[in-house]
Amino acid sequence: MEIKKLIQAEKADAMRLVWDVFLEFEAPEYLEEGINTFRDFINDENQINNLEMYGAYENGNLGGVIAIINEGSHIALFFVDKRYHRQGIGRKLFAAALRNSASEMITVHSSPYAREIYHKLGFTDTDVEQTKDGIRYIPMKYQK
Repeated sequence: MEIKKLIQAEKADAMRLVWDVFLEFEAPEYLEEGINTFRDFINDENQINNLEMYGAYENGNLGGVIAIINEGSHIALFFVDKRYHRQGIGRKLFAAALRNSASEMITVHSSPYAREIYHKLGFTDTDVEQTKDGIRYIPMKYQK
């Protein structure tokens, strides 16, 4: 599995993977408003262009994506294709984000589905579950 920084031309494929994984694992727990909010975010080229993204590739196939913002202080997107779950890809993607983060603390708004995954990576909850624009999330932080 190769982890590499994505160039602009690779971001469309990354957003397709993000959308597919979101629909399978996240969307079933969201109201229509949240699904629409998420879709609008990943389809907003200005938003996506501001993300520093890393992809996990195996034999040329994109298996996972992590995207950070604010000099690496916040994880905006973190999705792994189900074919690659439980193979350490998420941990490798997170390690790439850590290496490229200038911040001592990294935050994330974890979905309820991903909560335990973030806990295994060393994140701690900073507040209770919240909902904004239909998106359910738990604020979390990781201290380097």
